[in-house]
Amino acid sequence: MQKRKIEILNHIHLEGNFAQKIIFSCNSISDFAISTIFWYFADMQNILKGRLILVRVILIAAMLVLIAIGIAAIYSVGHPSQPNPTENIEDLANFWKKQLIFAVIGIIVFFAVNTANYRRFGAVSYWLYAFVIALLGIVLLGKFFDIPFVPLIKGTHRWIRFSIMGYTLPSVQPSELCKLAYIIALAWYLRYRSNYRKFNALIGPFILTLLPMVLILLEPDLGTVLLMMPVLFTMLFVAGAKGKHLLTIILLAIIVSPLFWCFMENYQKERISSVLLQYRWVSQKAEQHPAFANILGWKRFSSKQWTKNEGFQLIRSKYAIASGGMKGYGFRKGPFIKYDFLPSRHNDFIFAAIAHQWGFLGSITLLALYAIIVICGLEIAMHNTDPFGKLLAIGIVAMFAVEAIVNISMTLGLMPITGLTLPFISYGGSSLVVSMASVGLLNNIGRCRPFIIAKKISS
Repeated sequence: MQKRKIEILNHIHLEGNFAQKIIFSCNSISDFAISTIFWYFADMQNILKGRLILVRVILIAAMLVLIAIGIAAIYSVGHPSQPNPTENIEDLANFWKKQLIFAVIGIIVFFAVNTANYRRFGAVSYWLYAFVIALLGIVLLGKFFDIPFVPLIKGTHRWIRFSIMGYTLPSVQPSELCKLAYIIALAWYLRYRSNYRKFNALIGPFILTLLPMVLILLEPDLGTVLLMMPVLFTMLFVAGAKGKHLLTIILLAIIVSPLFWCFMENYQKERISSVLLQYRWVSQKAEQHPAFANILGWKRFSSKQWTKNEGFQLIRSKYAIASGGMKGYGFRKGPFIKYDFLPSRHNDFIFAAIAHQWGFLGSITLLALYAIIVICGLEIAMHNTDPFGKLLAIGIVAMFAVEAIVNISMTLGLMPITGLTLPFISYGGSSLVVSMASVGLLNNIGRCRPFIIAKKISS
């Protein structure tokens, strides 16, 4: 017990007689555990100490501003300045409180991932990956069997929800957890040069990627699936994989893409083809030629029906953004805030609600904050000589960049509607906590001293 106390003191860098008296005065295992946890978090005053202080302060500040914007936007859609008495927005009115609780949980997780050196997460990365794969498998089983804690929500099985003594706990979305666990495991695998320099060595990274992709696609969750391949190729490229190997894989994927299209569900084809059907020429051709409509995934296409159903959300989102103009209608103001014109305006389409209230200037500010996070993350990666730390930082940066680009492009009609959240902004506990944990890892990587590689001594 005495030896363990000394190890804990060394690990959390506690100094001074007061700290030692607290730890060594513990007479039981439970007292010792409680005091250890207390001092872990008390030591968080040192969270900003170390290298790249300015970069990490800017990174954390950008994250906190984005979270504040997200909570304000969620509050606004549930509390319009001039509420419409015929609209039922009782559920929307409480979402901002839940998001605030999720943010507090995220702050705790942010601190927690900074209590140990980031390399320790690499050592258990495969276990984290296996745990998340098991969760994805349980969610998939819920699609075929009646599992009480895998509910059917909006026609899909994506969440795990437990109840304790009649109280329902917040839902956990394994596909969100998978994003970070996958990046950590992939970065740990790619830290060795032999795992990516040869063409056949790329089988390992692709197995790590394709296994969760298949499980998530079967939920179905197209958004997270679209995220994983760009992250994989970014990390492979930065690791040092040969360009000709990556180009060969991309060409093969393009060649077999028609095969994937044939096996996709009709609703998935309809979402993808809706990007093209926004244009009058394409929609007219689809109406005039049933064979062309069939290729796009429609048995019988009608532009009027498409506008009322599949294209409704997309069209309304573009109207909300365009009507915001340069400065927007103002906080909690505007027809798309007062009326229920735009479904999912608190999560997947929250960017449209922000652009509607704060206009082009508000949208540019939001993009600038994401750019700051990406730049700070790249700066942290560039100043780290540890292959694992560098690749982990690059993977997290790629994840944020792809999520923001896909979500915003989706609301603008430039990409299909996939359900991918806007990081730090969209309503959702799993997404917010995972995003904050990711920034916590970036801070951890930035403050830890990198490996110093000695010069080769000539014999």
